[in-house]
Amino acid sequence: MYALDSVAMKILKFSTLIIGISFISGISWALIAPDSSPETTPIAPNITTTTISLPAPIDNALAQHAAKSPMTPQQPSLNARHYTVTRGENLSSIFSKLNYSSKDLHHIIHANPIGSQFAAISPGKTLTFKSTSDGTLVELHYPKKPTQTIVAKRINEAFHVEAINAVVNREISYIHTSIQTSLFIDAKKAGLSDKLIMELAQIFAWDIDFALNLRKGDQFSLLFEKLHINGVAIGSGNILTAEFINKGQKYQAVRYEDNNGAASYYQPNGKSLKKAFLRTPIDFARVSSHFNLKRKHPVLNRIRAHKGVDYAARTGTRIKSTGRGKIIHRGRKGGYGRTIIVQHGQKYTTLYAHLSKYQRNQKVGSRVNQGDTIGYVGKSGLATGPHLHYEFRINGVHRNPLTVKLPSSNPINKSNMADFKSQTTPLLAQLHHVKNSSFAENTF
Repeated sequence: MYALDSVAMKILKFSTLIIGISFISGISWALIAPDSSPETTPIAPNITTTTISLPAPIDNALAQHAAKSPMTPQQPSLNARHYTVTRGENLSSIFSKLNYSSKDLHHIIHANPIGSQFAAISPGKTLTFKSTSDGTLVELHYPKKPTQTIVAKRINEAFHVEAINAVVNREISYIHTSIQTSLFIDAKKAGLSDKLIMELAQIFAWDIDFALNLRKGDQFSLLFEKLHINGVAIGSGNILTAEFINKGQKYQAVRYEDNNGAASYYQPNGKSLKKAFLRTPIDFARVSSHFNLKRKHPVLNRIRAHKGVDYAARTGTRIKSTGRGKIIHRGRKGGYGRTIIVQHGQKYTTLYAHLSKYQRNQKVGSRVNQGDTIGYVGKSGLATGPHLHYEFRINGVHRNPLTVKLPSSNPINKSNMADFKSQTTPLLAQLHHVKNSSFAENTF
């Protein structure tokens, strides 16, 4: 894993490697219409992408491979044959089809623990066979994933098999945009992958309800990693630092990795962004009914306190436990229909009702972690349509899940504060610098 202290030092020492800033402007189309309340002044969309090259690779194994590999050098007269694996095929059937020796196959599979990975080749992967002019197999290459190839090379009558890791380069990129329709649509328009959009939402999930609280004109900026192998993009890495302005309030996050390799996101002052509870149990769901002690029940047609929040979602949408705890109820409960209640320590309980079904391998007494799937949206009990009814209780008293103050997780340990600052301060400075540079450029 690419350590953040390395990223921070390289931003300081190699700031001259900044290779450019390009600006893209556009307006996204609506998918989830945010609340465009009159007190909010829309901000013109501003999408900016900045790329900063960092020279350090994840792994130099490929570069060092020739120097330390016990394999024999490749013979210049080898013939290469490429074969794409189809569904239902295995290496045995492929060897038979291509007239390669079953004895060689046995030696490859049983060469060492890595060799056994040839027994689980995936459809769509392209194998490369290298053989002499008389058909003797000398090499077999299996690109298991973009960053790793399993290679078998002949040594006399046997084979040596090893995993070769490609040199992966990381670039730090910058994106800033404003919300015109929804987080997903506008972030996609700005160039973020689905993976990074979900990561961004998870980083701020304890403070921002992205289904309910986004406003037109809200903004976000972030520094994130782009991954390349030999100049070819293979995906994105981590979000390093991010800023989200929601309804005029600024939220900031920085990624910190400790000496044990554990990484999490914190506020610049070292306070954890994580809280004991997620704000919402469903991703990007619409609130169909708010906490209201004087609400008229849609089925009973009389005033009946609504002591929770309803989230409209399709049947089968997964429901997450908003906090770590123990399941104390899992079954039907009157008008709630299929219901789960989770106990979180001594003070807190959460309730999830109208489920279509429960998550497998869980029961009363099962321990669940924050974010674990516990059930799926339905319309069991007194429900007019598929939705989740969610309740939050403190010492048995119902509280509004959307406004209740959530207890925070532990901050950075004092002994780690100096290391935390050394990693995160340069990242925040870089985000601030590029953001200001982008703003200044757009004013001309």
